[in-house]
Amino acid sequence: MSNAPVFQNTYTALPAHFYHRQGAEHVPQPELIAVNNELARFLNLDSDWLQSPAGLDMLSGRAFPDSADPIATVYAGFQFGSWNPQLGDGRALLIGEVIAQNQQRYDIQLKGSGRTPYSRGGDGKSPLGPVVREYILSEAMHALGVPTTRALAAVTTGEPVYREEALPGAILTRVASSHIRVGTVQFFASRKDTDGLRALCDHVIERHYPDCRDSDTPIQALLRGIIERQAKLIAQWQGLGFIHGVMNTDNMLLCGETIDYGPCAFMEAFDPATVFSSIDHGGRYAYGNQPHIGHWNLAGLAQALLPLLHDDEDEAVKIAQAEVNRYPDVHVQAYQNILARKFGLGDYLDEDDALATDFFDLLKQERADFTLAFRRLAEHAAGTDTVKTLWDFTPAFSDWLERWQQRTDDSQQSEAERADTMLASNPLFIPRNHRVEEAIRAANQGDFAPFHRLNALLQKPFADNIENLDYARPAQPDEAVSQTFCGT
Repeated sequence: MSNAPVFQNTYTALPAHFYHRQGAEHVPQPELIAVNNELARFLNLDSDWLQSPAGLDMLSGRAFPDSADPIATVYAGFQFGSWNPQLGDGRALLIGEVIAQNQQRYDIQLKGSGRTPYSRGGDGKSPLGPVVREYILSEAMHALGVPTTRALAAVTTGEPVYREEALPGAILTRVASSHIRVGTVQFFASRKDTDGLRALCDHVIERHYPDCRDSDTPIQALLRGIIERQAKLIAQWQGLGFIHGVMNTDNMLLCGETIDYGPCAFMEAFDPATVFSSIDHGGRYAYGNQPHIGHWNLAGLAQALLPLLHDDEDEAVKIAQAEVNRYPDVHVQAYQNILARKFGLGDYLDEDDALATDFFDLLKQERADFTLAFRRLAEHAAGTDTVKTLWDFTPAFSDWLERWQQRTDDSQQSEAERADTMLASNPLFIPRNHRVEEAIRAANQGDFAPFHRLNALLQKPFADNIENLDYARPAQPDEAVSQTFCGT
């Protein structure tokens, strides 16, 4: 017998000005695109029910189970460095929370479900394209081992959404450990709502950082924990050539998961200055800037927490600065650990900086594909040549490859261990922009086969899948995608 979800909503135990209770806008004719059965099982949700008429009603916002308590939450944020004092869930509703198999609590949220008090003049809807993009990208990131929000389901709504043109409407059901952002903290801090700020931090500690409860200085411990998670997350992005595209403080989750897959992309030809976001005109969120922007955002978080760090403002500033100053070392250590695995070095030594820097310089000089270059290097270690037909090292790499071989020969790893580590750290398949756009174009015409095919393939990004090698191929000039968009 199919069972409807039983939701909780601990966020509604917070003060009423943290959120707005409301339902979704009615949609005329919803149809199911996909239900993520693996994720549903993890969340202890009944996949059969999700695919039933009652499940479709919930996933489209037409009707919710009795236990649901849908809300839109408020937050603020620095957007491209400029302060916006009130943002919020302008096109999303948090239905409630469920307890997963790991005994952790997860938010279930509809994205694209209509206007809320925080829509700021927008329609609160989502075109189909951004829903397809976020489903593919977030699930690919999960398969790559990156902390991320996830996609539970996607539906079409049966009504047009108007942007530059009329587009099919859709709704994504997004899952996150929570949707609480740096910008959420900044909202209450900017209003000098110290009681609200404290209530929020107590909630975050209870939900995400329970060890902080035992600290003599729980807010300082919370700040430290958030900084560590974000530093490690951004290191993972850098290790995969992922460009978030819109690293505003309202898009940085306190739980340490990647959120907002609007103008994001995976880099192909390596260049630290690479930007895809159509709204990032100055390159603020370019690939090479992401670690620095993470630091900037976390400094903003620390500033917002000053009233709770110490009663004396000068002492609070000292505490905040000391914690923020830890970020570069945490990030560098995490990034070096990633590079050690990608290069097959065993331990990362100080002298490996030159080896890594010279490799990246060669990648830029040769306009080499980031993903294929690292995968080809892994194949050198493994004695295989699957991607050789797609990309191989040019003579410019000869001296570097000799240095790399000498370095790996000096490591304590066995050849088999090194090969296994490198193949498990350097994916063959990423969601390449032209393939994602191909899936979007087909979906807009009612054909979801490319979406399902690409999504399935990306669940095994490290597999040596020769039959589908064309999905590992970089874009041809006529396929190249130069810009990605928010969809709002």
